[in-house]
Amino acid sequence: MSSSLNRRGFLGAAGLAGLTVAGGSLLTACGSGAASGKGGAAKSAKVKLPTYIAANVAAPDLAGNADGLDPAYLRYPKKLVKSVAKTPGDGKPITALTETFTTAPPAMGRNAYWQELNKQLGSEFRMTVVNGLGDEDVYRTKLNALTASDDLPDLVWFPPNQGLKNVPQLLEARFHDLTSYLSGDAVKAFPNLANIPDFAWKTAVINGKIWGTAVPYGRFGQVYVANSDFWKPVGGVRFDDAEDFLAKGKDLLDIKRRKYVLEPAYVNHVHMFSQWYGAPNWWSLKDGKLTARYETEEYLAAIEFALKCRQAQLFWPDPNLRTTLEKMGGGYLGAHVQSFPGLLSDTKMYDWPMEVIVPFAAESGASPKYNLGIGSVGFVGISKKADKSRIKTLLAVMDYLNAPFGSEERLFLGNGIEGTHHTRTKDGDVTLTPKGEGEALTTFDPLQFLGNTPETLYTPGKPEVTRSIHETQTELLKIAQADPTIGFYSDTYAAKWQSLRSELEDDIKDIVAGRKPLSTYKESLKKWLRDGGDAIRGEFEDAIAKGSK
Repeated sequence: MSSSLNRRGFLGAAGLAGLTVAGGSLLTACGSGAASGKGGAAKSAKVKLPTYIAANVAAPDLAGNADGLDPAYLRYPKKLVKSVAKTPGDGKPITALTETFTTAPPAMGRNAYWQELNKQLGSEFRMTVVNGLGDEDVYRTKLNALTASDDLPDLVWFPPNQGLKNVPQLLEARFHDLTSYLSGDAVKAFPNLANIPDFAWKTAVINGKIWGTAVPYGRFGQVYVANSDFWKPVGGVRFDDAEDFLAKGKDLLDIKRRKYVLEPAYVNHVHMFSQWYGAPNWWSLKDGKLTARYETEEYLAAIEFALKCRQAQLFWPDPNLRTTLEKMGGGYLGAHVQSFPGLLSDTKMYDWPMEVIVPFAAESGASPKYNLGIGSVGFVGISKKADKSRIKTLLAVMDYLNAPFGSEERLFLGNGIEGTHHTRTKDGDVTLTPKGEGEALTTFDPLQFLGNTPETLYTPGKPEVTRSIHETQTELLKIAQADPTIGFYSDTYAAKWQSLRSELEDDIKDIVAGRKPLSTYKESLKKWLRDGGDAIRGEFEDAIAKGSK
């Protein structure tokens, strides 16, 4: 199976967070960094990123490209390469802090997958796995506690959207600067790390230094996923414009049968609609000046259209719906918003026909867009609790954990031990056993936040689904846009973005739900700008100007 991170909420945030990466960028969503953030953009613009060298694995059936199109395999490669020349560990235990968003893995002593991982690494890999299900603060709380007690593990995952505070200062005080080990050709000592693309590495660059190994993630952010069968009575998943979408939704609505059209995630739907109208990703940049998505006419039109959909009763009536995928599969919902890796995971777990709604023109004259993500789910730092003499050993372990698709190591990491956790068909496809579901998947999930392979498309036993997803990516890239602030630093963004965003989007939810009139959005936007939006804009503009010199 391919390695795709699969927690919908986390990945939606990762794909949408607009995280500014180089020069403290990733941490603009993680903490203030006010003291050490000054001049970060100019410093980081000079950092030489690790040299990119593509992994020498079996050629994909459908090629990817540098724009973010993922390589695709219609069958799991039969001929695998060995991507790690020798056992990376030094026999001493290695500690790590990571998170899971699914069932916690069985303890090491009764987990055959974990025990085999230790053998593969040549060191006992002692993971502290924080379970983030249902509590967005749990990882931050754990990391803060370990920092306060001076008990940081060797390896620490720095996520892009967990609200961590003062991360630049924390890195300077408690973590090893890895620039000399990874910058430029130095990374060639770790071939699997060299296979990580530039856009992911930028998330590990803060104030002119490389602080960790990037955790790669596809460029595709959130997507609008439809059940193809649901829309068949109205001609399929094809729409002339927004009003056509609304009309067809009304035709399919059947309240008596509890058959609705859209999941009750109002702000996510506003984001999808805003792409139809051509709103910016998070910001648009013209002549050195930034305009926020929230302050555009296109975004206001998307809110207004979402309000129309709610007034037409297209949204599932319970805002706390917990069974979206089941309702989608049963034909009781027509479309929901999902992260792209979440979609890849869903295609493996469910059999209902999934089809992405490629953004179309909401009205005459509109230029639809698709919003790319940042291409990373953070980075992994090496704490100073690990002696400097072990840095190369720990990087070699990280090299193993970032093994590419098509390697022996990746087959094990994603699927466990053949015959115990998975079997392979005569065509080479991989099928997990019940023990694999219980051990391999649950242990692999937290491992993915410590190391991952650049996103690869592969759906076991469903080559037609893989081909369709690759074709969808090709179409999305034709209208794709990136956030121009990626790679730059704003102190105010670091300190206030999450609260500013939450407050404004809570107002948007109230408008769509009918608790506030649409006219109140103007005042909500003014408050957003006054409380920090304008300051963020100015700081980003200044950072972009300096970083571009």
